[in-house]
Amino acid sequence: MLTDSERALARAVLIHGPIARSALTNRLGLSPASLTRLAKPFLDKGYLVELDDLADGSVGRPVRPLDVAPGLGRFGGVKITGDAIEVVVTDIRAGLLARRAEVLDTHEPGAVAAQIAVAIRALESDPLVGVGVALGGAVEGGTVSYAPFLGWEDVAFAAILERELGVPVALENDLVALAEAERWFGRGRGIAGFVVLTIGAGVGYGLVVGGEVVRSAEAGLGLGGHIPLSDSGPLCHEGHRGCSQAMLTSGSIAAQVSAALQRPVAYAEALELAVAGEPAAVAVVEAAADALGRFIALAANLTFQSAAVLAGEGIGLFSIAEDRVRAAVAAGRDPRAEPVRLFIDDSGFTAWARGAAAVAIQAAVDRLRLD
Repeated sequence: MLTDSERALARAVLIHGPIARSALTNRLGLSPASLTRLAKPFLDKGYLVELDDLADGSVGRPVRPLDVAPGLGRFGGVKITGDAIEVVVTDIRAGLLARRAEVLDTHEPGAVAAQIAVAIRALESDPLVGVGVALGGAVEGGTVSYAPFLGWEDVAFAAILERELGVPVALENDLVALAEAERWFGRGRGIAGFVVLTIGAGVGYGLVVGGEVVRSAEAGLGLGGHIPLSDSGPLCHEGHRGCSQAMLTSGSIAAQVSAALQRPVAYAEALELAVAGEPAAVAVVEAAADALGRFIALAANLTFQSAAVLAGEGIGLFSIAEDRVRAAVAAGRDPRAEPVRLFIDDSGFTAWARGAAAVAIQAAVDRLRLD
């Protein structure tokens, strides 16, 4: 197993590479000689490579950036919901290579694992280095403590799937996994602290502080789902008026427009109607945009983080009401506070599966051996 210093080097090159040795010494707090000694086993093993000389504008020898070696394998990522699985295959930096979505046939753990294995093999015939699985619920190690959408309690799902695939499986709460992917490879790359807010079938909340994802036993409880955002908004299924679930979920937005128009309206159509100027849809979407802005401002105010990554399959709301969302963010902040920087991951549902792949990549780095 890697030492702490070795792990820090591997992660720094993976996240920030290609990266000059001088930048690595500054980032890791090492002397040039110490970095050379630390990097040599990685170079000898073929995990890292030195790229061609690159002039960086300074006086002296051109720099030779370090990077991860090409072809270090592919990884799988799986997002499980109550009714579907989203499966992706990625490279070592969670770059999307292939994806597949399927309706979930059953909630029985062994059958779910078998269906995932079939889907992964349909995407990638060669063995993967590792697979990550993300789901809504509480996870401890390789066990799902509880997952309400699946009806699981104390299910050792990582071991079940490992038997199907024959490769290591990393299991994680979906919001934690998504925050890790945004921190390592996504919109939050290089940002020391930010909040992650997701909207779609539910409302999710994650947090990165000091370059690390905040992990908590409460990650799977959906604590961001019932924050009050509007005194005059609709009721959620638990009877809270104007909470984040009632204001921001795709189902609630679609239901409000459907009720106003007296016909079934899906979420995508609700947004299209708002863009077209249909009065009822405009009213619902504008109220949701105001609520999203308040949610972002509240998250920034309470965490002292002035950056936010917005993601999730319902993020189309932001794209059609960006000005209104930004105005609500500004209205919810003290004018002397730093403006909140917004970063949008518009990859939709695929972002969740890439988050799972990122967790598998992290686990693979921790398994590296240099002896």
